[in-house]
Amino acid sequence: MELKKTAVAGTMESSDIMVTVEPRECGGIVLELTSSVMKQYGRRIEQVIRETAAELGVEHALIRAVDKGALDCTVRARAAAALFRAAEQENHIWEVGK
Repeated sequence: MELKKTAVAGTMESSDIMVTVEPRECGGIVLELTSSVMKQYGRRIEQVIRETAAELGVEHALIRAVDKGALDCTVRARAAAALFRAAEQENHIWEVGK
């Protein structure tokens, strides 16, 4: 998936996560995560975001995420929505499976 523009998904409400995606030409995935539950779940949140990007074929991006206690399913949905928006794709594949 080729990212074409900066895009955002999510809110700053409790139990949600705001994900901002910016295209990059090289350098892989750079993830900047801020979370109210960083000590307990920071690694898991990062893992879910990176897995979602990989499953959608994103190789290079700057992803900023501000988490307010979102569940894994919400993290995955917000990351996917931001990536689809950044790629300007409307043929969404909402089921991301292994």
